[in-house]
Amino acid sequence: MSRTLALPGFLLLTVGGGSLFGQAVEIGGWFEALEKPWFNPPAWLFGPVWGTLYVLIGFAGYRVWRTGNRPAQILWWAQMALNFAWSPIFFTAQAPGFALVVILALLLTILGFILRSWSIERLSAILFLPYLAWVAYATLLNGALWWLN
Repeated sequence: MSRTLALPGFLLLTVGGGSLFGQAVEIGGWFEALEKPWFNPPAWLFGPVWGTLYVLIGFAGYRVWRTGNRPAQILWWAQMALNFAWSPIFFTAQAPGFALVVILALLLTILGFILRSWSIERLSAILFLPYLAWVAYATLLNGALWWLN
């Protein structure tokens, strides 16, 4: 992949892929009927948060790709796969317990990416810190939804 096309490609993958998965997954009545914890955020918050995070994730992926750091690249791709898998598992399969396993793996993969890229591509690691915080919160929310229902 050429350097000229790489950044738009990474952003298209993350923002476009995230948007496609977000629109393809039907949240519907099943989710609405679940008992929610007191810290459940309003629905309108998810779009802006994930839109911002996907830009950061794409930019970090591009920067790590430029370094040629294979372990960080593998962790980046692994977190993308887990990220994109979570919504269909939680909402479509209606499997919050299995989704909790997936999001825990995602959380660990994000942490691994940050640790692996910190000394080689620090900006990429820093760009992942808001993502780590949001996924930690989402993990707590997923666990609470599984526990309550």
